[in-house]
Amino acid sequence: QVRLVESGGGLVQSGGSLRLSCAASGELFNINTMGWYRQGPGSRRDLVASITTNGRVNYADSVKGRFTISRDSAKNTVYLQMNTLEPEDTAVYYCNAHGRPGYNYWGQGTQVTVSS
Repeated sequence: QVRLVESGGGLVQSGGSLRLSCAASGELFNINTMGWYRQGPGSRRDLVASITTNGRVNYADSVKGRFTISRDSAKNTVYLQMNTLEPEDTAVYYCNAHGRPGYNYWGQGTQVTVSS
């Protein structure tokens, strides 16, 4: 089992910044990728950004140049730095960790609200 604990969401004005954190614990040897997904009202859950254990990153086109994913391996923590936030970024953000088949875990979600 893997436990993911998210923090850092909140309310921010358009153009502002937030940093999300996701602390992982448990059987992390089964995990090779961690990332962030988001789900807006009435929308599906979509990938925002991911990072592998060897540092390979991937971003959704809508956040490229504004968001940065990083990790602190010593703390088993992944961060999502979100700059130049837009109202369209409003969503519940979920941390995800996955690896071999059958190993896929989610955090509880953290709300990000961007006011115009």
